[in-house]
Amino acid sequence: MGDSKFPSHCKLPNMKLDTSGLETFAPRPGGLDDPLCDISVAPSFDLPSCADFDGFQKSAVQMVKPAKGTTTLAFVFKEGVIVAADSRASMGGYISSQTVKKIIEINPYMIGTMAGGAADCQFWHRNLGIKCRLHELANKRRISVTGASKLLANILYSYRGMGLSVGTMIAGWDETGPGLYYVDSEGGRLKGKRFSVGSGSPYAYGVLDNGYRHEMSIEEAAELARRAIYHATFRDGASGGVASVYYVGPDGWKKLSGDDVGELHYRYYPVVPAPVEQEMADAPPA
Repeated sequence: MGDSKFPSHCKLPNMKLDTSGLETFAPRPGGLDDPLCDISVAPSFDLPSCADFDGFQKSAVQMVKPAKGTTTLAFVFKEGVIVAADSRASMGGYISSQTVKKIIEINPYMIGTMAGGAADCQFWHRNLGIKCRLHELANKRRISVTGASKLLANILYSYRGMGLSVGTMIAGWDETGPGLYYVDSEGGRLKGKRFSVGSGSPYAYGVLDNGYRHEMSIEEAAELARRAIYHATFRDGASGGVASVYYVGPDGWKKLSGDDVGELHYRYYPVVPAPVEQEMADAPPA
């Protein structure tokens, strides 16, 4: 190989790379002089004594897996699309936040709702916003609501079975008018006139189906959405906080209101003073 850079009388010692810090196990307590201490043996633990270990493992995971709850809704009417949601985040029976923003702006003309895992929804909506902007720069026109929802559905389908938890509605206004699609983490995609997603959706659907009319004004539609969210939070313990209402029209989205559901309760059910059955009066002098 040619002349060495080291003199012939200078020999390098045999060097060994120390990789003990990269090992995944630690030595047993007791010190190096302990005859029972063998740093080459990984610590072990007893497995549960059950016939079906796989089934036990799945049930254990489900036992500690935090339950999620929310209420979101959206519907199309003659003026555009109304989108509403609560703001409570829960981890099982624990209310972790009352101020979660569950309506995410994708671009000035399109918004999405958040139900399921908060991190999954926030990340993929942000990712969708990036892809929609790149589409706009490449094609010199905004992406349609149909195209954006299909883009998200294709992405989520490629990750199906990997633990994602997403149930979202994509609402917006494009060249064809208002659009509303439901997309979930299994890759499902539905076009519709009204949707509600989350643990409180059965209660919201009851109010929504009863009061929905296509010819509503913007004020009537916003009040219907607000009332549906309130009634869902009243019956569903995993929903609550603030009822936010957005409107999407030809000029883009606009937030119409954000009301605390505790205050909405007394607006819809005002306290009526109970009549006094019998007033106490001083006894007449004898």
